[in-house]
Amino acid sequence: MTLLNLITDVSGLAIGCAHDERLASGVTVALFDEPATASVSVLGGAPAGRDLGCLEPEASVERVDALVLSGGSGFGLDAASGAQAYLRERGRGFPVGNVVVPIVPQAICFDLLNGGAKDWGRFPPYRDLAFAACERADRAVPLGTAGAGYGATTVDLKGGQGSASAVTPSGHVVGALAIVNAVGSAVIGGGPHFWAGWLEEGAEFGGLGWPAHVPPQARAPRWKGGPQPGTTIAIVATDAALTKAQAKRVAIAANDGLARALRVTHAPMDGDTIFAAATGAKPLNDPIGDLTLICAAAADVLARAIARGVYEAHALPFPGALPSWSDLFARRA
Repeated sequence: MTLLNLITDVSGLAIGCAHDERLASGVTVALFDEPATASVSVLGGAPAGRDLGCLEPEASVERVDALVLSGGSGFGLDAASGAQAYLRERGRGFPVGNVVVPIVPQAICFDLLNGGAKDWGRFPPYRDLAFAACERADRAVPLGTAGAGYGATTVDLKGGQGSASAVTPSGHVVGALAIVNAVGSAVIGGGPHFWAGWLEEGAEFGGLGWPAHVPPQARAPRWKGGPQPGTTIAIVATDAALTKAQAKRVAIAANDGLARALRVTHAPMDGDTIFAAATGAKPLNDPIGDLTLICAAAADVLARAIARGVYEAHALPFPGALPSWSDLFARRA
């Protein structure tokens, strides 16, 4: 199989995306061919999610049918219902007596102040967007201003949806999908270099690498300020066969990727949430060694996915909208 440098390089999953341009928001769904082992790490100070408790290692439910990432803040939590409806029509879910309940955990990001029209009436549109995203699930993953990343922003540039993948020395594929709506910045001192530049593969986010020197003023924290939340939500996936406890360890380790790619992160108004999922195609030959390599790769691919999400984004067509990276720096790449 040819690797695409996307989370879908991990066998056993597909990604579906849907967005509304007028709304300036959207939904991304990871659908698993078979129920996948999953866990989550929530380190942001202002998170919001659905069914996150069932992903803790001590909880009874072992596997999930899908994972949902959405804009819309708390209103976006309706999206999981759309994915559940899609899966229920196909007989997917956790069996309880003579019914099945699709297991669809979700995380959201805050994109309510990005200029889009949020006058949706009585019910928000995220349930329908999620159902449409499921219908479009494929191995292709649109980057930048797409899916749940359609309305995403950082402190200084348009954010977006990014993805990347790698193969560990033990042969396990690890991929990441990030929705970059960060409270801080993905670029050093206003750009053009990315904080994740030292991890770049080829020219996946401009090929500029790392600057010769990072002066103190470029390291000064810059963040959205005030009460506006910022959130990076993500999925890291692997084709390894993991337990829920091992998946939890991968989700925790993947947070290093946020710290490598963003400044600031894990702040009081961050909602940073990372899912880890394992499709189980390849066993661990060395439970400690192979898992350590997967954890290291998870952090690196998430950092690269974050940079790609910002690099590939285009600005929203509203007055006062933040510029994209390419608006300011494309000629330097």
